[in-house]
Amino acid sequence: MASRTLSGALALAAGASIALAVPTGTAYASPPGTKDVTAVLFEWNFASVAKECTNTLGPAGYGYVQVSPPAEHIQGSQWWTSYQPVSYRIAGRLGDATAFKSMVDTCHAAGVKVVVDTVINHMSAGSGTGTGGSSYTKYNYPGLYSSYDFDDCTATITDYTNRANVQNCELVQLADLDTGEEYVRATIAGYMNSLLGYGVDGFRIDAAKHIPATDLANIKSRLSNSSVYWKQEAIYGSGEAVQPTEYTGNGDVQEFRYAYDLKRVFNNENLAYLKNYGEGWGYMSSSVAGVFVDNHDTERNGSTLSYKDNANYTLANVFMLAYPYGAPDINSGYEFSDTDAGPPNGGSVTACWQDGWKCQHAWPEILRMVAFRNATRGESLSNWWDNGGDAIAFGRGSKGFVAINHESSSLSRTYQTSLAAGTYCNVQNNTSVTVNSSGQFTATLGANTALAIYTGKTTC
Repeated sequence: MASRTLSGALALAAGASIALAVPTGTAYASPPGTKDVTAVLFEWNFASVAKECTNTLGPAGYGYVQVSPPAEHIQGSQWWTSYQPVSYRIAGRLGDATAFKSMVDTCHAAGVKVVVDTVINHMSAGSGTGTGGSSYTKYNYPGLYSSYDFDDCTATITDYTNRANVQNCELVQLADLDTGEEYVRATIAGYMNSLLGYGVDGFRIDAAKHIPATDLANIKSRLSNSSVYWKQEAIYGSGEAVQPTEYTGNGDVQEFRYAYDLKRVFNNENLAYLKNYGEGWGYMSSSVAGVFVDNHDTERNGSTLSYKDNANYTLANVFMLAYPYGAPDINSGYEFSDTDAGPPNGGSVTACWQDGWKCQHAWPEILRMVAFRNATRGESLSNWWDNGGDAIAFGRGSKGFVAINHESSSLSRTYQTSLAAGTYCNVQNNTSVTVNSSGQFTATLGANTALAIYTGKTTC
């Protein structure tokens, strides 16, 4: 979820629950296809996304790129203005329809599919002129919606134990669309169909928890590709009236507990606890779970790890990409001290690691694990080892093996794998590892480093 009022006076409702959806009738353990890792290029403009698909995402093996909301939105430099649409024209700060279409085509040429962050629960919180020149007032968006198209409750959501309050009232004072209405459903579907017409491959449904699952199912049924990939934002809350599992009939659902618990384990507990991570911790089925170490909301509200956590953050991403649960998103944003601050240079990325762009998707330790995940997809967990503390190792069947040393000192030991004998490249630091005829190898890992080897990668 990602929405603010015009004044910015209200706190982000990132901690408030939101919901997501999964493909009808098909249980994907992530997006369909052979590559299930998504690079979330938060607030990158479309021209910059296109270049990154060609230069980095395609070659690294990323299956998807997720782009920020493309619709015309309220004016302002803050990032959250993107989450207050005022029309469904592609006319936001990130680029126009021509740039958007060029980005989709360029990413497809690089072998990367495109997911669009889609804001369909609400419109804006105020009035003015949008980024594309459209005039609007709250509840009146000429040519699109009038006051009749919004829910009757105009109060702010306050009670997450009350379904009607969560789904009919306003998220941080944003005009809440009545998605039970025929006209609203048809209009939202029209917007999404227009995006499909540009060639997009999937949608992240922002604030899905605030839309009844039956409404989303109806909207999805109207799409030109009704089985298109959906990833729904639904934040789990114990005892809440609306639960993420309600949305799995529509598509994948983001599993926020995965990210919350990774922060606690990497900061304060033992990595040994992660042996049965996922369903063993009470999470949703791997086949419908979207997972992440952080996203644009959680890195700002502190509920998860973020780039500011250095090695803990890097190793958590390595673990996520290596471990067989859910479909991973790699959050890639920019440095901030002000949590409201919009993207550097209006979203134009000249080069990674300049002008505040963090480019986590391109950090070598993270980027090289994308190919590992692709090579081991479908393989079960095998050969688990831990020291009872902060050092773990595990295999992915006979296809790969990972070791993570989160201890404060180096660790030397012999590991048992199911890999064939031979020489492999440890993609974490580009050194060679020799596996003997018994499937064993000996290695020394420095403090807060990892090792990852997989079939097909024999030379560095």
